Amino acid sequence: MTTPPGWYPDPAAPSLERWWDGAAWTEHTRAAGTPGAPGPADAAAPQPPAPTGEASGRAKVVALGAAGLVLVTAIVTGVFALGGGGEPGPGPGPTTSAPESPTDPESTPATSPTASPTTDTNALVDQLNGISLPLLDGWERAERPADRVPTAVTEDEYECPGTTALCRTGRVGTYSVTADGNATARSVAEQDIVEAAERAYDRDSIGRRPYNGMKDHREVDSGRVEVAGAAGHFVRWRVTTASGPGGYVQSLAFPAPSGAAGSMVVVRFAFDAGPDGPPLSAIDRITHGIRSTR
Repeated sequence: MTTPPGWYPDPAAPSLERWWDGAAWTEHTRAAGTPGAPGPADAAAPQPPAPTGEASGRAKVVALGAAGLVLVTAIVTGVFALGGGGEPGPGPGPTTSAPESPTDPESTPATSPTASPTTDTNALVDQLNGISLPLLDGWERAERPADRVPTAVTEDEYECPGTTALCRTGRVGTYSVTADGNATARSVAEQDIVEAAERAYDRDSIGRRPYNGMKDHREVDSGRVEVAGAAGHFVRWRVTTASGPGGYVQSLAFPAPSGAAGSMVVVRFAFDAGPDGPPLSAIDRITHGIRSTR
């Protein structure tokens, strides 16, 4: 019996649920019992197969210690995984799904033994929302994104001016959004830009302030744009920080290719300003290169 798509308990992390797309585990996770996210699983539905790759390997590490690590390494060789999840929800208006606890390096998701996610080396694939973003020259997938969502980052990194952590000059992430029936791409983007700016340049998902906080912002651009054949809207801010060059933040919202009522996607861009930051033209190139995978 085929297990329908939905959120199911993550065999590797009891406090999390992972999205099963009907054929394979995806990179998306959320806190167990989170309400309001798209496509909740039926509690009576048959459970999808437990991952037997990296997730089961972590259990062996606990049981076998250092010797077991060799076996785990062999098991996970060739397994490709992105960090998954989203922002918390729901609430009035659009909300995004996200973890309730700091990123744990041990929470890297595993794939189903019967199927694996798309491994296109030139694209960042968001299986839950059914879209792909082009990976430009000098960009790569983030191995363990802090927000547990599909994320692309620039290859160059530097020590954050406000912490000892490493920062990237450019970041792009995709988020699932559940909006009410009156929400539009414009209203979703206008509401999301506040959180996008704070998360990128004020305080990150685990409480650090990599730029010693955001000091000011101003809107520099906004408007309608076609994304993957759908009518979208974007809002772009120029952000000033206490340390570092500051940067540009953009929230791009558009209906999810799945066509589910109230289901939208937000793509967040964060580009450092100054000569070391990526060109703003890359935002347009990525936007126009977004494709539906459905």
